[in-house]
Amino acid sequence: MKILLATQNQHKLEEISHLLRPFDLDLVSLLDYPEIGEVVEDGSTLEANALIKARAGYDHTGLPTLADDTGLSVDALDGAPGVYAARYAGEKATYDDNVNKMLLEMDGVPDEARQAKFQTVAIYFDGQSSTSALGEVNGSITSERIGTAGFGYDPIFYIPEKDKTYSQMDVKEKNQLSHRRRAFEKLFNILKNTHQAFNTELR
Repeated sequence: MKILLATQNQHKLEEISHLLRPFDLDLVSLLDYPEIGEVVEDGSTLEANALIKARAGYDHTGLPTLADDTGLSVDALDGAPGVYAARYAGEKATYDDNVNKMLLEMDGVPDEARQAKFQTVAIYFDGQSSTSALGEVNGSITSERIGTAGFGYDPIFYIPEKDKTYSQMDVKEKNQLSHRRRAFEKLFNILKNTHQAFNTELR
């Protein structure tokens, strides 16, 4: 089964490709279709943005499409940046821009008040209907970057039970507990009941 992952993010493609290894799928991404250009994610929720990407991918390729959207909710910032995590420091913000702004906004916040939560909504769209699932991971925001792996807010998102930030984990370790894995694992468990290609448990 050929399937599209509606992302132009190489880091995300690598993570999700790892999750899809157990399945009999021929995976392509929007990186294989550069002519589609930028997909404007102007939804007010994670699910809305994921569906925008999934519909855009399907409309362009005619392939069943997987998409996701992720938000970061920080208690001390009243839930910000939330759905705007990718553009927290502005529409053209880089990963470093967003991390720098987060560290500045959190400067002086005591350790016990730095709780945060990553949430991912994963969606499958086949042109007729969509199926979605939510994955969450609780952690906290560090006061400085720790680690060199990963992307986005990974260097400052600390997982207490691992005593590590995401950036201190390789892809395999991160995928064992990440919000993205949890969302896609739930989605695949739903899809395995109706789609033979997904009828294999995640490793």
